[in-house]
Amino acid sequence: MAEAATDTSEQQSLSLSVLHHGKTHYYTFEPDCVLGDLATAIEEHLSISPSYQKFLITPKVGLLKPPYPDPSLPLSTLTAKQIQLLAPLPSDIASLKAPPPRPRSIIKAAKPSRYRDPRKAHDDALYTFHTLIPLAYLPHPERSLKYLERLRDDPGIKTAMAKHKFSVGVLTEMNPAEHTTHESKTLGLNRNGGEVIELRLRTDAYDGYRDYRTIRETLCHELAHNVHSEHDRKFWDLTGQIEKEVERGDWTRGGRSLGEEEFYNPHDGGVGQHVDGGGWTGGEFVLGGATAGGAGGSGGSASGSAGLSRRELMAKAAEERVRQQKEVQSPSEEDRTRQ
Repeated sequence: MAEAATDTSEQQSLSLSVLHHGKTHYYTFEPDCVLGDLATAIEEHLSISPSYQKFLITPKVGLLKPPYPDPSLPLSTLTAKQIQLLAPLPSDIASLKAPPPRPRSIIKAAKPSRYRDPRKAHDDALYTFHTLIPLAYLPHPERSLKYLERLRDDPGIKTAMAKHKFSVGVLTEMNPAEHTTHESKTLGLNRNGGEVIELRLRTDAYDGYRDYRTIRETLCHELAHNVHSEHDRKFWDLTGQIEKEVERGDWTRGGRSLGEEEFYNPHDGGVGQHVDGGGWTGGEFVLGGATAGGAGGSGGSASGSAGLSRRELMAKAAEERVRQQKEVQSPSEEDRTRQ
């Protein structure tokens, strides 16, 4: 059915590449093969049972985990997408199945610590980001992983997630080049109400990382999309509430930054340029504009500003100034005709 090779002798066959633990594997299928055939091919090639196979497919599709919602999904629709296999190595699976060695001596049961809160430990394990995924094809993915770990372990973020019972499947970084246009840049995405959250960690030039506190505020914004998909009054109220809870819960007060100045770039913008994809799959929301995927957005009229906070109004005003500046700097069609 499928081969872990690059045999393209049949003109009607299709090829897929799957990234697993930093290594790319190539598979060839018949045109009518489906997602279940890919899972079977991976089991034959990598000795990983389909029950352990999770696929992170971008752009748009999202996280697919067994039992797959649509095992008959045609593989022909995935040829132009990036497929990452989220599964342990066969050696790790074998070690999990192997019974631990029986102790020779009798070990007394440990008593719970008087200073350990069982409920807090339960909340920390349940209400968190369960998988962290840096982009392995970008420079220094290990630094991105440390950044994601810092966000996951941030005391303020942990406090807010436990209070609202937020459980996010995947926290990952986004590639700035794939989420930048002449009019806007996407700082965060929330797919399927918290199944996957993507954050813009890197600078546009890929030479560093953006300010930690700015990214943390973006994460607060995306966490609010776990509850509200539209950017309405309820969404902004919840965003503000989460931001305050994160500030109060951060006992470190943002004291240290990983790598000193490594994560700070004063020319890479801040919260005022916030653009995101909302709490839904498909389309992008641009602050002060319309949506591309059918979800509601806020327009630039005076009625669209009703009920917004001072910070939100300042953000819209800043975008309007940038738009007007671009119109002044670029010659009109009539001027180009005269030239």
